[in-house]
Amino acid sequence: MKILYAIQGTGNGHLARATEIVPVLNEIGETDILVSGIQGDIRLPFPVKYKLYGFSFIFGEKGGVAIWKTIKKARLFRLVNDIRKIPVREYDLVINDFEPVTAWACKLRKKSCIGLSHQNAVLHPKAARPEKRDRLGEFILKHYAPAKIRYGFHFKQLDDRNFTPVIRSSIRKAKANDKGHCTVYLPAFSDSEIEKILGQHKSVRWEVFSKHCPKSYTKGSIQFNPVSLDGFNRSFVSCAGIVCTAGFETPAEALFMGKKLCVIPMKNQYEQACNAAMLAEMGVPVITKTGACRAILSNWLQSGQAIQINYPDNTRSILKGVIQAGAM
Repeated sequence: MKILYAIQGTGNGHLARATEIVPVLNEIGETDILVSGIQGDIRLPFPVKYKLYGFSFIFGEKGGVAIWKTIKKARLFRLVNDIRKIPVREYDLVINDFEPVTAWACKLRKKSCIGLSHQNAVLHPKAARPEKRDRLGEFILKHYAPAKIRYGFHFKQLDDRNFTPVIRSSIRKAKANDKGHCTVYLPAFSDSEIEKILGQHKSVRWEVFSKHCPKSYTKGSIQFNPVSLDGFNRSFVSCAGIVCTAGFETPAEALFMGKKLCVIPMKNQYEQACNAAMLAEMGVPVITKTGACRAILSNWLQSGQAIQINYPDNTRSILKGVIQAGAM
């Protein structure tokens, strides 16, 4: 069986999940990898056959998606040309992790495409929603990467097609410990904005992994580091707590390891608003307004409780089921 696995390259969560999924796919069939997007920082440990510009949502420096920069960096003619050229018909199966080029190529060529992503689960009827409905955000989630068959991952299993998270082997095998620092990943904030948020808590050692930091440096009790999967893993496994966006993979791994967690959802990002609503239901503190950061972080640092969920290792059985459904 010849498989094309297409990965969204905006952010690092999709790429991190791929490090677990691709080795299993390689056992099942001949697998080619496609990545589209320009915001990822992780280098994948296997060959990528197609590296495309795609359509990325650009992170800003004030806590959200930069709408104007996203529009400015869009290459719509290039996107259309890539959709026309990608040879999806050469593959027996196309599995898509919220990647628009192959999704639309399959739709236009009437070829079956299997969606396997967190985004598919976000709009499930049983998934939590923010109080304020975002019709544009819902539209984007539904149509950005269309798929004939949809499977998803969320913080809780929602039904037999929407599963608990894929936890990386490096995290499953790691022995969690507490060296007293807090790990931070807020890619939509500049270093100066992060310093404003964290600098008010001078007694805490903060280890920040920043998209805006070319080399490590220290500012007071805050250590800023470039984004590195290995470096982040070391900090994460040994931290007392983690402050991050309301993405999916990092909060899921924090819940799995029993790390104290606090999230700041990105602005202009409906998926993160939905994730934040789900995490809040589970008891995770959520900061939606920067003006509330000091009080919420102080309370979290002093009395916040860790939540631990033993997510099962079902990646292999999930993929076998997905492929079996796609082959029917």
